[in-house]
Amino acid sequence: MGGLERCCSTRASRMFPRRLRPVEMSPLMSFLASMEECEKVDHSVPQGGNPYPKESLRKRQNSSRSSRSSDSSRSSRKSFKLDVRLEEDVTKSRRDKNGRFINPWPTWKAPVLRNVLKWTMTEKDHSNVPSSKEELDKVLPVHEPYFVHCKELAGNTKNGIRVTWLGHASVMVEMDGLIFLTDPIFSQRASPFSFAGPKRYRGPPCTVDQLPRIDAVVISHNHYDHLDYKTVSSLNERFGTELRWFVPLGLLSWMQSCGCENVIELDWWEQNCVPGHDEVTFVFTPTQHWCKRGAFDDNKVLWGSWSVLGPTNRFFFAGDTGYCSAFEQIGKRFGPFDVAAIPIGAYAPRWFMKHQHVDPEEAVRIHVDIHAKKSLAIHWGTFALANEYYLEPPVKLSEALQRCGLNADDFFVLNHGESREFNMEIEESAESDKE
Repeated sequence: MGGLERCCSTRASRMFPRRLRPVEMSPLMSFLASMEECEKVDHSVPQGGNPYPKESLRKRQNSSRSSRSSDSSRSSRKSFKLDVRLEEDVTKSRRDKNGRFINPWPTWKAPVLRNVLKWTMTEKDHSNVPSSKEELDKVLPVHEPYFVHCKELAGNTKNGIRVTWLGHASVMVEMDGLIFLTDPIFSQRASPFSFAGPKRYRGPPCTVDQLPRIDAVVISHNHYDHLDYKTVSSLNERFGTELRWFVPLGLLSWMQSCGCENVIELDWWEQNCVPGHDEVTFVFTPTQHWCKRGAFDDNKVLWGSWSVLGPTNRFFFAGDTGYCSAFEQIGKRFGPFDVAAIPIGAYAPRWFMKHQHVDPEEAVRIHVDIHAKKSLAIHWGTFALANEYYLEPPVKLSEALQRCGLNADDFFVLNHGESREFNMEIEESAESDKE
C-alpha cells in the first residue's frame, strides 16, 4: 500500500430518525430501538473492465422534451440505465431477504445498539461550540450569498462552474446552463422536532425565497440533516413542477407525500436529466452509508452520491459516506471531475464513525480516487453531529493535503454563503502557457 493509500481508510455516522409524517418518538430513542446487526452478505466487488468512455453515455429518451409540464416531469421510477458495458463492470445495489438495502462493501460495519450506547454514554464530546454569536461570527462568518442582491448573475458562468456553500451538505451549483442544489436544509434543526435534535450553530446564509431560479435538487439519502421536510415543502411551494427532484430508490412515495410532482427516483448507476437540458446527465452513484427516519424503516431507502455530467463541466456530490472502493469505480468511469463536494466532518470517535463518515484524510483519498481537479469541503461547521472539536475538520484537511503533496486550493474550504467559480479551460490553458 503506497503513501497516498495510507492517507485514509475509515468512517461513520450519527443520525437522528425523522418522520414520514408528523410525530414520532425522540430521535435518539428511535435510533436505539431499531439498530440491528446486518446479515452477512457476499462482499465481493467486481474487478477489471475497461474504462467507460465519457463520450458514449447513452442519450436519454426524453431529450427532445423541453416542456417541464410534459409527461416526463411527473413523479416516476422510470429512469434510463447506462449501457451494458457499464452495467457489467460496476457494483450494483443489493437487498437482504427482507427487501432492505445493504452495503456491498467489505469496509462496512453496521452501527449496532451496543456501540451506539457505548458512544453516547462513554465518549466525551469535544465539539465545544461557543454559545457566543460574536465569537462564532469571527471564526465562522456567515456571508450573504452574491445572488441575494444580484439574481441576474445566477447561472451566468459561461463555460465555467460556480459553487456556493449554503452550510452543511447544501451547495448551490451552476454549470452548463443549470442551477441545482445538493441536500438542501434551511431549518434550524436536523430533526423531526422543532424543540429537540441537532441544532444549527451557524444559520443558513439565505432563505428559500432569496434563492435564484433552481432547476433541480439532488438528494443523497434520507437522514434529517440531508432531507428536511420543511425545506422540501418550501422549495416545492415556491418552484412547483418547474423543479425536478432526483432522489434515491425508495424515496418517491415520501416525496409525493410532501406534494412534489416532478420527481425521478434512481438506483445506483441509473441516469436521467432535467427536461429541456438533456445535455446534462444526472447519474446516481454508490456510497457506503445507510438510511433511516423512523423506528422501523431501516434501509428501506437507498443512499448514494451524484455524478453530474455536462458537455463542459463535471460535478460530483459525495453526500454522506464512509470510505470504500465505490469511488475508484466512479472515478474510472466519469472522472476527471472539475469540482467535487466531499464531506470532512462528523468523524469522531473513529472506532464508531469510520464506517459511516469519512475523516479529512479519507476525504482527500476520495478526491484522488474520483480524479477531482478541485474539491469543496462540506458537512462541517453547521451542526454538531459528532465528537470532534468544531473547528478541527479544516485543520485536519490541511494536514492531510500536505501529507499527500496537494495544495490547499485543490481541496478548499468556504465560509457559509461564499462562492467560488472555476473555468477549467482557461486555467488549463494558462498552465500550458507557463510550461
